[in-house]
Amino acid sequence: MTSTPETFSPIIPTTFPDHTQLPESDGTFVKNFQEHPQSILLTDSITPTLQRLHPNGDYAIGQDCGIYWRMTDPPEKGAEAPDWFYVPNVAPLINNEIRRSYVLWQEIIPPLIVLEFVSGDGSQERDKTPWTGKFWVYEQVIRPAFYGIYEVSKSQVEVYHLIENRYELLPPNQRGHFPIPPLGIELGIWQGQYQNLTLPWLRWWDSEGNLLLTGEARAEQEKERADTTETLLQEERKQRQLAEQKAEILAQKLREMGINPDE
Repeated sequence: MTSTPETFSPIIPTTFPDHTQLPESDGTFVKNFQEHPQSILLTDSITPTLQRLHPNGDYAIGQDCGIYWRMTDPPEKGAEAPDWFYVPNVAPLINNEIRRSYVLWQEIIPPLIVLEFVSGDGSQERDKTPWTGKFWVYEQVIRPAFYGIYEVSKSQVEVYHLIENRYELLPPNQRGHFPIPPLGIELGIWQGQYQNLTLPWLRWWDSEGNLLLTGEARAEQEKERADTTETLLQEERKQRQLAEQKAEILAQKLREMGINPDE
């Protein structure tokens, strides 16, 4: 008979705390300088897609934020803190307050996708040990439909899909991306510069393989489009003015010949 390894004790409270009563951090540092830009890049580029899917604004994105799944002592041992996750169909605020954490027994709706950024060898993100392993907790308790393990050092991402209560590793498509059908987009690796770092970044593409742009890139694209439109309008005005000038010259010559150009 084997026993489940536990370093903490589950407790059964008489009342369940909400996000304002639970620790918002486990006191650990962010693992490296790439994590925050990576989270911002994912959120920034997917925002127009989520706004189209949720015109009422009912969705939440967590970045290095705790998901509480059971009560323990200390409380933070009953939470996982994905580097990035998205939850559909929940209000962005709770009672007009910003979430300190995401509490499953309060929110009920699980995330659709959870992403972990590996800084070590990836064993923690793939740990299937019951009750303590991160992979096990996501698969058996938190149950996001998609779980991604991103390793910047290997320039790769693994994506798992929850099928019949088990995570199955998804194969990449012909573009090397992983489709996320409920969002109509794909997840993959993009080699390039973001902020001042050139790295293999985790990025989104649409279903046709077009890279989802950041807000800055979208604004730049819109400016280029506006500049092109203005250039075309200016050229059109110039051509119209030239045509009017030629017509006036021709009319003047006709008048000199005694011909009424209006007739």
